[in-house]
Amino acid sequence: MRTLHVGLRVSDLARSLGFYTAVGYAVVGTVEGTPFGRLTMLRLPGDDFVTIELVHDPARGPVDLGTGINHLVVQVESLDATLADLAGKGVVAESPGLPGGADGPRTSWLTDPDGYRIELVQWPGGHADGMTEADFA
Repeated sequence: MRTLHVGLRVSDLARSLGFYTAVGYAVVGTVEGTPFGRLTMLRLPGDDFVTIELVHDPARGPVDLGTGINHLVVQVESLDATLADLAGKGVVAESPGLPGGADGPRTSWLTDPDGYRIELVQWPGGHADGMTEADFA
């Protein structure tokens, strides 16, 4: 088993696509006329698979984040280069931090147009490409 992707309901598809493409996502395809509305599938460069599905149905009104998704996490090779690239595209991110201490990952946060929080993570040298049991030992 594996997680395939997360579906995020968005209020303004064009605005959300502008944000996510500035972050680096590319549109893989769309599905029209579903019970949820229009679905737009996104993936990051180097990923073979869709990781985010933007769900847009204007009839449902604005997005209310409520108590659902807390945040998404995106791994980056260089946090400094990513933040500089985002700033050049007008995407504002928080200053980098070391929430796990000096030996842990460097992180920064940004917020999409509907209020979804995205954590950018640069693992320290030698760390696996994702979280494993070793991170909790």
